[in-house]
Amino acid sequence: MAQPPIQFDRASGALEGANPWERTAALVLTTGAKISSHFSHFGYIACANLLRKTLPKRNIAVRLNRDAVFEFPNGDGYWSKLLNLSYRYEDELELLFQDSADVDYTLLDCGANYGYWSVLVSSAPFGAHKAIAIEPSGQNYPKLVNNAAINGGRFEAMKCAIGAGRGTARLSGTKHEAFSIAGEQDRGEEVPVIALDNLLDDGKISPGGKYLIKLDVEGVEIEAIKGGTRLLQGDSAILCEEHGNDPSHSVSRYILEQTPLKLIVYDPRSDRFETVTELSILDRIKVSTHVGYNVLGTASAFWENRVHSLNASATRRAS
Repeated sequence: MAQPPIQFDRASGALEGANPWERTAALVLTTGAKISSHFSHFGYIACANLLRKTLPKRNIAVRLNRDAVFEFPNGDGYWSKLLNLSYRYEDELELLFQDSADVDYTLLDCGANYGYWSVLVSSAPFGAHKAIAIEPSGQNYPKLVNNAAINGGRFEAMKCAIGAGRGTARLSGTKHEAFSIAGEQDRGEEVPVIALDNLLDDGKISPGGKYLIKLDVEGVEIEAIKGGTRLLQGDSAILCEEHGNDPSHSVSRYILEQTPLKLIVYDPRSDRFETVTELSILDRIKVSTHVGYNVLGTASAFWENRVHSLNASATRRAS
């Protein structure tokens, strides 16, 4: 029988249910996260995953807020940074989701991994929004379903990849946070693929709704955008990753030059959102080659105004 998960509360820092070695490992992971945060957590995942091999196989359940619990394998290099109470995962997205708590929207969490954003956005402090978490990996999907279950089944999980249209593809990669259908197509797990617009066709979502679309699809962003033409004509905003090691800014270039969407990027140094009119802006913002930078594309005046209103909040935070 599997051991019950360790419990960790990000509000208080309390760690419960851990044995002495697990407590020591948690301290090491926390300290490592704090130190490595000064250089974009470079090397943290590799070191944490080595430490993980010495730990009993069990989960840790992290309480993100009073209404959100996120569970993952204890020692996981990608998610253990949450043990550092000052760490904010993609904090510009958290700002947007927090500010949109009063908006009636649905989150489309594409490439959901274990469901972090679906857990958070569907929680009461974030507005208890409807969320559809889409994850193709047979390794990740059970963990996603588990996180839906321990949070009362309040968001839907779908096992498929997002692309330009319906079909199948091969999922490749060795890191759970970086599985992709963009690799070699003669090996790897075969997964179904749907387009964003197929969610409209299949009645999963309605044409007149408001949507925030988190697109974490590891190299298939452009194909996914192509597959969401109808959806993106409405009150939708797509949140996708610009890879730090891509000096050509491929995703942003496509949005800016090949779609009618406005392109907005968050500058972590100024804590402000900027409309991108020239790609040179990204040369200034993308300073680290081993991390991703979120950009937002939208044809919706509602979402454009909502995002830019966050700059006023940034001024208040600074003061």
